[in-house]
Amino acid sequence: MPWFVKLEEGIVDKTRFDAAVPAHLTWLRQLNAEGHRPMSGYWADRVGCNGEGAGGMLIFQAASLAEAERLVRHDPLIQQGCVRWVLHEWQPVFTGTGAVAPGEGAAFRNETEAPARNSADGTPAPPG
Repeated sequence: MPWFVKLEEGIVDKTRFDAAVPAHLTWLRQLNAEGHRPMSGYWADRVGCNGEGAGGMLIFQAASLAEAERLVRHDPLIQQGCVRWVLHEWQPVFTGTGAVAPGEGAAFRNETEAPARNSADGTPAPPG
């Protein structure tokens, strides 16, 4: 199943945001029970647009972008108007073991490939 990332920014005061968090956590538990493998957290190092909260990120799996969007629209933080959000399909290219997603390796650009060699004046050096 593809991975998806929901990025969000808090847009309400902290009291209103915090009131929605218990329902958000219940929703995350449901995503987990359904096999979507959610990983969720908040930005600890910056302040959101309202000066009281940063928002965060959710990474999860879904069968399609349409399903991912349907799932995200059920997040209580979204339903209660607490965050501004964007959803992206995410294609992992590296894991802790160095492997890429099964069957997808040929489609990836090699992120760790050495840069092209350059001559002393900065122009590309001939191969070899």
